[in-house]
Amino acid sequence: MRIQNEIQHRPTVGSGRARILRSRILWCDHALHGAQNIGGDRRHVNRPEAETRAGSWLGDAGDCRTLAGRLNRGMARAMTKAQIETFFATLQAENPEPQGELDWVNPFTLLVAVVLSAQATDVGVNKATKNLFPIADTPEKMLALGEAGVKDHIKTIGLFNSKAKNVIQLCRDLIEHHGGEVPRDREALEALPGVGRKTANVVLNIAFGEPTIAVDTHLFRVANRTGLAAGRTPLAVEKALLKKVPPAYLRHAHHWLILHGRYICKARKPRCPDCTVRSVCNFKDKTPTPDA
Repeated sequence: MRIQNEIQHRPTVGSGRARILRSRILWCDHALHGAQNIGGDRRHVNRPEAETRAGSWLGDAGDCRTLAGRLNRGMARAMTKAQIETFFATLQAENPEPQGELDWVNPFTLLVAVVLSAQATDVGVNKATKNLFPIADTPEKMLALGEAGVKDHIKTIGLFNSKAKNVIQLCRDLIEHHGGEVPRDREALEALPGVGRKTANVVLNIAFGEPTIAVDTHLFRVANRTGLAAGRTPLAVEKALLKKVPPAYLRHAHHWLILHGRYICKARKPRCPDCTVRSVCNFKDKTPTPDA
């Protein structure tokens, strides 16, 4: 992805590429966090800090911005309440207790895994944490490894240098401000290095059972494409879903939608013939059945 490549190339602060990158970081911040600051004063962005802080959501926000433009040109008709009820009842019947695909053993390791998953696949993160979490499943143990030790375990993951730095500082903050425990509070979570709104939502939902919705590119696509919840930004889609999803389905809604987008409602060629909610989906250009 273009934004990802620009981050990895790390242009000098005075270059035109750096100015473009800073503007994109600020756009993503606006899209997902409103007026929340990243990296200090908006007029004088601390680029390295903003870059690493943006790691947990920059890719999704950039992808969602491009996707929004395409989707809005052929916006699906909004689902009715009856359609939404059928949609989630069907997904629930298929998978009553959906699970995320990141491996974790406690709220701390979940938090670390989600931070590491920015610009990386769940499979890649699981391979890296397979040997990391057995020896560092608390902030104290992770801190004892040191930044170099963490890097050695996660070096196969994209942006591993900045992620290792974030993880170590995150551990310090947890020990200093939260007694070594992961806080069950959005504001406190988002104050931690490398943690944005999506990461906070994942932790609150999976670790603590809160009815939050973490919007990634899969969920963003499904919500807009089906007519479930239209929105030009991840935050807009999140707010729309919180209003439209029936309370009985809210806790697991984001898992159902992410998994549906990852395996059925794919970006390039959605598997509409295999989709169990096809009858209530308002997507205009459904993939035809092979014999159609």
